[in-house]
Formats: sequence, structure tokens, C-alpha cells
Amino acid sequence: MDSVEKKESAERKKTIFSGVQPSGNLTIGNYIGAIRNWTLLQNEYNCIYCVVDMHAITVRQIPAELRRRTYETLAIYIAAGLDPEKNILFVQSHVPAHAVLSWDLGCFTMFGELSRMTQFKDKSQKNADNINAGLFTYPVLMAADILLYQADLVPVGLDQKQHLELARDIAVRFNNTFGDTFTVPDGYIPKTGMKIMSLADPSKKMSKSDSNPNASVGILDGYDDIIRKFRRAVTDSDTVVRYADGKDGINNLMTIYSCFTGKSFEEIEKEFDGKGYGDFKSAVGETVADSLKPLREKFTALMKDKAYLEDIMRMGAENASRIAARTVSKVHRKLGFAQLK
Repeated sequence: MDSVEKKESAERKKTIFSGVQPSGNLTIGNYIGAIRNWTLLQNEYNCIYCVVDMHAITVRQIPAELRRRTYETLAIYIAAGLDPEKNILFVQSHVPAHAVLSWDLGCFTMFGELSRMTQFKDKSQKNADNINAGLFTYPVLMAADILLYQADLVPVGLDQKQHLELARDIAVRFNNTFGDTFTVPDGYIPKTGMKIMSLADPSKKMSKSDSNPNASVGILDGYDDIIRKFRRAVTDSDTVVRYADGKDGINNLMTIYSCFTGKSFEEIEKEFDGKGYGDFKSAVGETVADSLKPLREKFTALMKDKAYLEDIMRMGAENASRIAARTVSKVHRKLGFAQLK
């Protein structure tokens, strides 16, 4: 295949965009529900993956920690298998077009739409002393992230579907007013591992910001720490490993085990037939710890090479900026902004 054919093949591929905030320690929920799935898509799609540091500041951050976690998140992307040659990997704040388009789209977003966002309500309760405008309008920035790159698909968890729907509504509203401008994105939701729950309270999603250290398992947690957390996982009074209503803790552990082993729930039930919860929890912990060990080792090596990570950031920002500039230019022309040539 010559260079022209390669270019045409790349252009025929659909574009995927997604990102993770560099706030808190990324969990196995982030890994199963997002990052690991991304690695499976990089050969089939034009993939653009961002470290969304601008989203992180809706909650107060310690600047030094935010910088460190930005490098760490990029390193995790690469350690998990995202090839910088196959994907555009960049940091959101390195591409100012995100903020520019967010303002433009904010003028096409209704106050009522934003007030109905469930995550705004949740975060407002958790950060009652800092209910800032960014917390209210950050779904518009998320829409700008997606629409800026004319993304066809957006890998989303169930808790982000509402934000994707808003992005779609904004795109349709703008297109109806000014003509075909934005690709209207669809969600890409994996069948398994959509939502990994807390080990301490399986009725809640596993969160990197959970104050209970035993509630979540971090991608970078130590081997023994991972096993210990799973052994302490909350279950029920039953002793049989089976997937059923009312067994939220075991259902969650079975989902995690299934995601890391590829085994069906039926196969898991047969494997642990006659065994108790203790054996099962230990097996889940050891499987997760073993699976993440190569990633942690590669991550450690990457974090020792800051210059390499900055090269990836720079290359990614340049590639992302070229795509973003085309979208912003089109939008501003349609809005009637005077543009310099």
C-alpha cells in the first residue's frame, strides 16, 4: 500500500475521542471501562486521547500534584498499550482551541440543559464551598472536546451518557442553524466492565476521589495492597459465588474477574463451585495484581524519562491543534467573526 492509499485508508476510518482527568489515582474502573478498551480500538479507528486537565480544575487542585498526575496519566496511557504512533495523545490545556470552542458552544447551550446535569448536582453536594461556574458549564467544555475533532464515536460509561447527549444536542442545534458543521457523535459503550463498583459500598461506582482507601483499587497500587483490598471487599451473608439480584458485592467482583480473565459468569460459577467467598476474593485480587504488574513496571520506566513524555505531549498537541484549528475556523466563519488570513 503506497502513501496515498494509506492516507485514504486513514481518512475512511471513523474518529474516536476520549479523555481522563488527571485528578486522584486512576482506578481499575478507569482501566477496565476506558483505557484498556482504547487499546483495542487503535488499529480500527483514528484515535484521539486526551489528558483533560482543564476539567480537573472545577475542583480545587494542588498545582504540583496536578502537574505530576498529568505526566502520570499520559504514562499510564502508554504503559497500558496506547501507541503514540497510532494515536494522538495530548494534554487538553496544550490546545487552546478547547477553551475557544467551549465559549462558542456555550452560547448555543441552554441554562436549563446544564441545570439538569446529574453530575453537577452530585459534585455541588460534594463541593458545597466551591460551586463555581466551571462546575456548571464543564459539560459544554466536554462537548467542545468531542466536536472539535469531529468525533464519530465517544467511549463513555453509563454516568457520562447524559453529557454525550448534550454534545449531540448542541451539534444538531448548531448544524440546524448554520448548516453542516459538526459530526453528531455516537456513544461507544463496551458490553462488559461498563461500571465497576466500590469495594466498600457496591451500590456506588468505584471512584478515584473516594475518601475510603479500601473502596477503590488504583492502577498503580502495590501488588500486596491490591490483594488486601479485595480480601476486605464487602459481600453478603451468602457463601455461594453466583451472579444474582441482591448480591451486589459478589456481582461486582465477578464482573472484575470476568474483565481480567475473559471468563463468563457461568464459567466463574463453575470454577468456584464448592468454594467460599474467601477463596474467590483472593483469586480476584491475585488475578488483578498479576495483570497490572507489567503495566506498573512500564509506567515506572516511563516516569523516569520526563523528556520522552514531553516529546509525546508536544507531538500530540501539534497534531491535535491542526485538526482543532480547522473546526474552529469553520465555526467562526459561520458565526460571522472577522478572520485574518
